[in-house]
Amino acid sequence: MHLDPLAILTAFGLIFLAELPDKTMFASLAMGTRMRPLYVWFGTSTAFVVHVAIAVGAGSLIGLLPDWTVKSVSAALFAFGAFMLLRGGGDDDEEDAGGRPVTGFWPVYTTAFMAVFISEWGDLTQITTANLAATDGVASVAVGSAAALMSVSALALLAGRFIAKRVPLKTVQRIGGICMLGLAVWSVVEIFVG
Repeated sequence: MHLDPLAILTAFGLIFLAELPDKTMFASLAMGTRMRPLYVWFGTSTAFVVHVAIAVGAGSLIGLLPDWTVKSVSAALFAFGAFMLLRGGGDDDEEDAGGRPVTGFWPVYTTAFMAVFISEWGDLTQITTANLAATDGVASVAVGSAAALMSVSALALLAGRFIAKRVPLKTVQRIGGICMLGLAVWSVVEIFVG
């Protein structure tokens, strides 16, 4: 297996810039304010690696999935995340524990994995990765794309932790819940508009 540094850097740069304003970055940020960031990062990173593998291995098949189905499931997952953040939490016991999440590794990992795995189908970054893999080395594109997606997720989670330390937990939860609700609405609008 030959890795081309230029192809890795090209894939990294394009995918990093495309993912920065993406809804998945904001979802990672919201999850990171409520859940243990490292667990969220493991979940999002695994989902990104799976998507990169799919994109470089069978990019043309992504277009066969019904767009409205992908967006509907994505909207439902974002709505569920909004519900979890807005339903309460942030009680005194949790704040006494330093704002630590009450869920364990597997629930957080699974939530983060599914949120990213479902919402990234047919996403610009997945399509870009598939296109790059068609012209550059598959392994180099996979390494560059995966590193870019994982970096954006880490950046969002660090920002989420920074915010959580400076803003009361209830406020962070409400803002995160509103963001997730906005992403759910956005996904539904994309079904009818896009």
